[in-house]
Parts: sequence; C-alpha cells; structure tokens
Amino acid sequence: MPRASALPVIPPASALPANGYAYAELAQPARVAAAALAEECALAISYNGLSQAVMMVTPQDLHDFVLGFTLSSGLIDSLDELYDLHIDGDGAARHAEVQISSRAFWALKHQRRQLAGSSGCGLCGVEALEQALPALDALPGSPLPPAAHLSGLRERIGAAQTLARHSGAVHAALFVDSDGAIALCREDIGRHNALDKLIGALPGAASAPDAGFVAVTSRCSLELIHKAVRARIATLVCLSAPTALTVQWARAHRLNLIHLPHHSAPRVYSPAPSHS
Repeated sequence: MPRASALPVIPPASALPANGYAYAELAQPARVAAAALAEECALAISYNGLSQAVMMVTPQDLHDFVLGFTLSSGLIDSLDELYDLHIDGDGAARHAEVQISSRAFWALKHQRRQLAGSSGCGLCGVEALEQALPALDALPGSPLPPAAHLSGLRERIGAAQTLARHSGAVHAALFVDSDGAIALCREDIGRHNALDKLIGALPGAASAPDAGFVAVTSRCSLELIHKAVRARIATLVCLSAPTALTVQWARAHRLNLIHLPHHSAPRVYSPAPSHS
C-alpha cells in the first residue's frame, strides 16, 4: 500500500523573515531587494466537534472572523446561539472549535445530509441554488448616510488599512459610525473574510450595525449582500461597481447600496431612485 506523501515543512510565524521576502528584478542591471507579503493560514472550523470548513485567511482577528462567518453564513440566527469559541494552532495551520446551540447544530447536520444525499441526481442543482439564493428576511429600511460622510472616504480607507500599507494584497471592510468616523477596520486576503471579521467585531462596537454604514474595498458580490442582510447592516458602500443581481437583491431586501467611484459623485443603486 503506497504511503501518503509527507506534508510540506512550513516554518512557524516566528521564523518568517522580518524584513520581507527577497526578490530579483527581471531587468538589466538586476536589482535585488525585499518586500513584505501578505500572510495567510489554513483555518479549520468545527461545530460541536463536526468539521465544517477549511478557510484560507489572514491570521489577524481570527476570533472576529469565526464569529462573523458563523453568523453571516446562516449557521446561527443570533450570537446567543454561540456558546463557546476556542482557537489554537500557529503558523500555517489553525483550528477553531465552536460550540453552538442544539437547534443550530441540528439544522447544520440536516443541511449537510441534504447536500450529501443529493449528489449524482438532478436535485443537487436545486440544493446548490437554494444555498446560493437563500430566503432572507428583508431589512426595515434606513435613511441614507449623509453625503458628507462619504467625502474623502477612499483616502480615509487607505489610511486605515495598516496591513495593506505594509504588504498589499488584502481587502478591507470598515464600519463608519453615525458621526462619519471610521470606527472599525478589518483586513484579509479574502473579501468575504474581511466582511466576516468586521461582522464578528461589530457586537463589541459602541454603535449598532444600522447606526452607520459598512464599506468594502472589494467587488460587491451577491455573497456580500447576503452577509450584510443577515448581519442587519443598513447600508453597504462598495468601491467597485455592483452587478445587476446585487442591485436587485439589495432593493428587494431594503439594503442601501452605494457605489463610490474614483472620480465622480457617490451612486445610490438601492433604494431605487424615484422618477418624479
């Protein structure tokens, strides 16, 4: 019986080069320099001892990430159903063990049985579509943020992104409070991960999610709309243009959706403009 391949030897975080990774320019003369690179690790997440997912994430703010991922993925309805969270490991491999309520765990196992049992038949597409286009409760609807709170926001976001300034290659999700100040910033190599981290950090913030707005530096995908609605975020501001489907979902669920272009005024896509 062939032996399994050995796992690659990966240095712990403490062994990574402090001054960045050396590179040589493909030019004449060739210059050798060093650059800081974004970190990532594999994070395995288990619920009540049942393995659920392995995510590639930036190792900062992992507690916030697991909280946000658990809530925004619909695995629990509220943080009251999350009883305990423990994260261990170092370097490239981490593990999060989460204890959730019996109701939430039963729903999780039921969903897994449905997906496993549908493979190889026509029902698998139906189940996948139900996961991709879930039924969500609409938001109550909230006023748009003042235009002044969006003024210079791109520059202020750049100043708040400490990881991006150091290494680049990371997305950010930020919470702007009711005074227009950036109260929270979370960064990650994954755009969904960055928003999950922010959602996980919001319960500890001084303001409720609907008291300000959330800004994301990435493309506004449908999954980000799902996460924002589940987290009861009133307004989502994106630096890249949304797709038609994201606008349709934002309008249907009464989520304010604003695109902040580089060189023109903010564009409110949801709510739909009135033609008076």
